[in-house]
Amino acid sequence: MPHPALIPGSVAVVTGGAAGIGLAAATRFAQRGLRVCIADIAEESLARAAETLAAAARGGASDVMTMRVDVSRAGEVAQLEAAVRERFGGTDVLMNNAGVQPGSTIFGPPGQWERILGVNLWGIIHGAQAFVPGMIARGRPGLVINTGSKQGITTPPGDPAYNLSKAGVKAFTEALQHELRNTPGCRLSAHLLIPGFVFTGLTANGRTEKPAGAWTPEQTADFMLERLEAGDFYILCPDNDVPRALDERRILWAAGDIVENRPPLSRWHPDYADAFADFVRRG
Repeated sequence: MPHPALIPGSVAVVTGGAAGIGLAAATRFAQRGLRVCIADIAEESLARAAETLAAAARGGASDVMTMRVDVSRAGEVAQLEAAVRERFGGTDVLMNNAGVQPGSTIFGPPGQWERILGVNLWGIIHGAQAFVPGMIARGRPGLVINTGSKQGITTPPGDPAYNLSKAGVKAFTEALQHELRNTPGCRLSAHLLIPGFVFTGLTANGRTEKPAGAWTPEQTADFMLERLEAGDFYILCPDNDVPRALDERRILWAAGDIVENRPPLSRWHPDYADAFADFVRRG
């Protein structure tokens, strides 16, 4: 049964929508008869994506809108909301998906940390604050989908700014869903998309062919739609290397660091390597 917000005539806005998971999701929305706006910072990619969406949309180019937006800037996100409202009358589905992952170190340049947090975390906060009040007032069924990461849950060593940003997305989205379900008359729900290894421009690292272990953006979008229709809040995606059962053990072990009073990130601590391996096996 399709989610009541994912029906012909509804309006979807996808940030980071010019490529990767964002474009795959926007294409699926268009194929379902939704009118779609994609926002991105890359203007050339936006133009190419608009052609893809126009070919998929039932109403062709008239059902597609694009806008260059830097989601780290609250004013630009507010302008996006106003432009969508003027063009399509309002928003029913908001997918805060824009993200960057240039790499980071604990003592790396402050500007790099600011950019990662600005796009990955503040971009989602700005999106929710700009769009959600109007979506609630619209009085229609709606969805807010925020793209998180497994790195925001298990926080592996090596990219602390990215991990921090995605951990913040998890906490913000949980708080948002609590707020929505306790708002009288609200017909919106929030959801946390947690992709696995997906072959996109963000993860390619110079590769031109998809690694065997990775999913395609389309697989990820299809899984997301399936789990939205099932009502999942945590949309925990597997990939071709990591099944859900392994993700569950990794997540439980990470939480266990606090409960068992182990060192932080004990999964990568040599004194706990055998214990972690045994924990996974017993699962």
